[in-house]
Amino acid sequence: MKGPLDYLARWPLRLWLAMVGAFLYLPLLALVVFSFNDSRRITVWRGFSLRWYAELFDDGELVAAFGNSLVIAAASTIISLILGTLAALLLWRFRFAGKAPLEALLGLPIVVPEICLGVAFLVFFTAIVPWPTELPWPLNLGAIIIAHATFSFSFVALVVRARLASFDSALAEAARDLGAGEWLIFRDIMVPHMVPGLVAGALLAFTLSLDDFVITFFTSGPDTITFPIKVYSMVRFSVTPAVNAASTLLILLTAGLTALALWLQGADIAKQAA
Repeated sequence: MKGPLDYLARWPLRLWLAMVGAFLYLPLLALVVFSFNDSRRITVWRGFSLRWYAELFDDGELVAAFGNSLVIAAASTIISLILGTLAALLLWRFRFAGKAPLEALLGLPIVVPEICLGVAFLVFFTAIVPWPTELPWPLNLGAIIIAHATFSFSFVALVVRARLASFDSALAEAARDLGAGEWLIFRDIMVPHMVPGLVAGALLAFTLSLDDFVITFFTSGPDTITFPIKVYSMVRFSVTPAVNAASTLLILLTAGLTALALWLQGADIAKQAA
């Protein structure tokens, strides 16, 4: 039985956690609050207003930039999901020479700084495989989509492979004994088991692509603007509460996708426990 001394001994840890949480989240909370500020100065509160959100939706360039970000995130997520799932299945099921180096290369985009990846993609799309910059929409987004899929599919592969680690191979063996082929086993047994990992990996890839600035900055053409780049340009030229409003929308979208992924994982754990 825990006594008062046990709770007293834990208060420094709780205080430290509260301070860390305040350090991380109070700036975001302040940004969200001041996005409803009626003043043009971002540090002076004059009253509640939705004028900056109205200005955002009236800004054609910002809406177009947000549309570009959504298209890039959706396309790169689909590519990442396919490549990441295939890579996870390959590393989970087969043993072959060079498996360990391949696993190391798979995690390389995760640990390499984004600035290095951005410069590498810039050299690749300008000197090695020049990507045309005057293609019609959405083909002009191809270079960014390829770059995002390149670093996103590693995250998908790691999440899906972690899910495959809990797969019971006896189910596949039983299905083979009953006459099922490899395709039926994959479709009816393995895919349902991988669904939580696929959903979590897809949401992670979508969020990473939607939020990315560094790699997009190096791979975007002169006439291609995404939402993070547009917000960055707004900060450089005019710091108004419109920047807070745009950032708030991005935070809400990212937090919503993260909450959905956590909810799906929690629902799957509860289902397995039942």
